[in-house]
Amino acid sequence: MIAKIMLRGTAALGVLAMTTAPALAGTGETLLKRLHEKGILSDEEYAELLAEAAAPPAVAASPAPARGAVDDGLYVKRTASGIGLEVGPATITFAGSVNGFYVHDNPDTPSATTSVVGGIASVGTRNSSAVRNGLLPGFLTVSVATKQAGWDINAFFGLYPGINSAAWGALGANNGGQPTALATAGIDARQTYLTFGKPNFGTVKIGRDIGLFGSDAILNDITLLSSGSPGGNVAPANTTLGRIGSGYIYTDFQPQMTYTSPKLGGFQAAVGVFQPLSSLTGPAQANSQPGFQGKLTYDGSFGGVGAHLWASGVTQKHDMLMGGDYTGRGLDLGAKVTGGALAVTGYWYTAKGLGTTVLGLFDTDLAGNPRSSDGFYIQALATFGKFAVGGSYGESSLDYANAADALANPDLVRTNSSYVGQLRYSLTSWVTLIGEYVHSKAEAHSGNEAESDALAMGGILFF
Repeated sequence: MIAKIMLRGTAALGVLAMTTAPALAGTGETLLKRLHEKGILSDEEYAELLAEAAAPPAVAASPAPARGAVDDGLYVKRTASGIGLEVGPATITFAGSVNGFYVHDNPDTPSATTSVVGGIASVGTRNSSAVRNGLLPGFLTVSVATKQAGWDINAFFGLYPGINSAAWGALGANNGGQPTALATAGIDARQTYLTFGKPNFGTVKIGRDIGLFGSDAILNDITLLSSGSPGGNVAPANTTLGRIGSGYIYTDFQPQMTYTSPKLGGFQAAVGVFQPLSSLTGPAQANSQPGFQGKLTYDGSFGGVGAHLWASGVTQKHDMLMGGDYTGRGLDLGAKVTGGALAVTGYWYTAKGLGTTVLGLFDTDLAGNPRSSDGFYIQALATFGKFAVGGSYGESSLDYANAADALANPDLVRTNSSYVGQLRYSLTSWVTLIGEYVHSKAEAHSGNEAESDALAMGGILFF
């Protein structure tokens, strides 16, 4: 009897092994067969234990908790859509992207006539190849949302790591690259903000996020998912230029306090107070007033044709340490119209004291006199099933502040422009493969000019 009890325990272990580790399936039956063959188990005992081993184990059902009998905050469940989970009163969601491109750049040959200060075209003695990020670095964002006292509350964090090694300096992860062994990639923590709002009240945002002026220009640019102008391919940094500087001024991610209204008949407005930015190339500054930005958008459809329209503006007073001040201002207009397989986008901006390419770059002369600038781009993207083909042209222009500025800076950039041709293939709902050709051109006020050509091939993933 004692042997039988032990053997029943052995058979139970065999069942457990089959239940928890499929690779061990059949272990219990084999053991019982061996014991039966050796005469340790009688025919009756062998048949009984074999039947027990073959039967599925009983699992006690967990009773559903009575409503109100337990704390719902103890339970975690996945969100209905996206990647995330609900933990007690909060919903945590994750999103991210990874991309990489092989970029081959053919620069113009250095000479006395290819020098353009602020030009985006590449100039060098040799072609260059790089495996690098496109206009976007990778990113991982985390959102924590809840509802408290009738308010929708959200905290948002965005980390943007590049795949290339960064040469750390004044611009952090946005410095030039360092293509050497033992270097490390940079992480651009460009988003961290809180929001609170109600459907009929609108939303207040406090923290660091993308600006209002110029944001729709880059968010609707087809090079956002690809490379565009390489902007330094020999030692690649966190990102390429895309169409930045050849169609629009980079909006940037800035500390801000903004209010966004509810949508009213397709219209929505946003206004904000922003951290004042000092000039990158002008006189030293200690700015006493914040910057202000605003944007108005409209989304609607007309006879099956969708339209997204926008206008945005920026203004900021700059106080120079040597005395005097100037005000940087900008205005832009844009439209994206989508009908069937075709999406067409047009954009235009004008500014004074903002500079070109990025905010505060060549915005004034050395005495603090503001320079005027303007630019535009036009773009089309047609989608046919998994394939899409697109193209765009854009340019950004910069004027002298005065005659003295012209004498002091003869090779200052007058116009940066680029042509882009792009082919996309949607491999899956997450992964898009992209091939692209880019022709960049920089022209100086002196008549100097440089042209370069680049090919980019790679892919981008979103989840």
